[in-house]
Amino acid sequence: MNRSLLKKYARLVARVGANVGGGDNVLINSSLEGVDLARLICEECYRLGARKVHVNYNDRTVSRLKMLNEDVETLTDIPSFVADMKNSFTDPDCVVIQILSDDPHLYDGVEPSKLAAYSKAADKAFKRYYDCAMTNKIRWTLCAVPCREWAKTVFPDDAPAVAERKLWGLIVKTMRLDERDAIAAWEAHCSDLISRSAWLTGQKFTALRYTNSLGTDLTVGMPEGYYFSGAREPALCGKYFCANMPTEEVFSLPDRNRVDGIVYASMPLVHDGNIVDKFWLKFEKGRIVDFGAERGEEILRNVIETDEGSHYLGEVALVQYDSPIRALNTLFFDTLFDENAACHLAIGQAYPLIEGADRMTEEELAARGANSSNEHVDFMIGTRDLNIDGIKQDGSVVPVFRHGNFAF
Repeated sequence: MNRSLLKKYARLVARVGANVGGGDNVLINSSLEGVDLARLICEECYRLGARKVHVNYNDRTVSRLKMLNEDVETLTDIPSFVADMKNSFTDPDCVVIQILSDDPHLYDGVEPSKLAAYSKAADKAFKRYYDCAMTNKIRWTLCAVPCREWAKTVFPDDAPAVAERKLWGLIVKTMRLDERDAIAAWEAHCSDLISRSAWLTGQKFTALRYTNSLGTDLTVGMPEGYYFSGAREPALCGKYFCANMPTEEVFSLPDRNRVDGIVYASMPLVHDGNIVDKFWLKFEKGRIVDFGAERGEEILRNVIETDEGSHYLGEVALVQYDSPIRALNTLFFDTLFDENAACHLAIGQAYPLIEGADRMTEEELAARGANSSNEHVDFMIGTRDLNIDGIKQDGSVVPVFRHGNFAF
């Protein structure tokens, strides 16, 4: 990407994604490929008045070497100084910006049980940080830059440099950086998602029913007092932030105990550097009671068996089939992008999108149906023929999706 576009990207992430302001304490986590963007975001954060900016780089090759060479006991012994650094960014003036550049095949050949063990250890070590992020006590945002391994997965028939240029071009489009005023374009887009969220909240549905030709027939109960969110979210400090860049979704939480039926994934899931494809889940009274996958079934099993809460759903998210990302007709093999091309659900932890949640205890949220887990894994279920009906308390049915798109 040329430098002027990269500066435009950095400005968008710092101003709209993280909404950095005076006195903020900023952590930028970046892949090595993201160094140029990280530097420009750092510069923009200081320009916006940040008090301190810390940049932390990660090396995928080192991560793979650790997974291959350390035994489980060593791998899961996460040093306290590593945990302390991440968990220290949990005050209301803290902002975390994550620049992703993932290789979908990074952990090919690594024993799935080892990956699962490390994931559990990391969830425990960084629990304070994850809890604050999930409840919007801090501002955080995700964005991405290409790496050659990722680009070659998306464009396998192209030379590495060509594939990387193509992937950069798609990121420019999904981030609306090809618009003359990218920030104004994002503001207009956010307004649209916010209005859809308000409509869904106002309907006060007791359940959503999903059906399509893949075989999905799933009824998802909605908790009393739920609300939908999309685009911008308020943090504890009162400032708004945009957690995912790009984003096309509006989302809420299900009642974890009222999910029944079967759902088929419509796109592959990339989890911890492994691919799970052509999979399905069956639910009874909220709990996953059966599942299957043509590829990566053991990876899926490890996700589900992380803890008791990972046997339940924590998120329902609605995305039009005719979204700008879907229109690119590209499988990104990256959840940040693929989840914004299709309706999706998430196994595990719920975002507490219930009116008055900030005044509720964990027990009170659980009584409302909010799920709790150390895991949160999104998987895509949207198709061209997906229909979703909203079911009201009196049994009346309101079309929410028809033929893959919003019906209202």
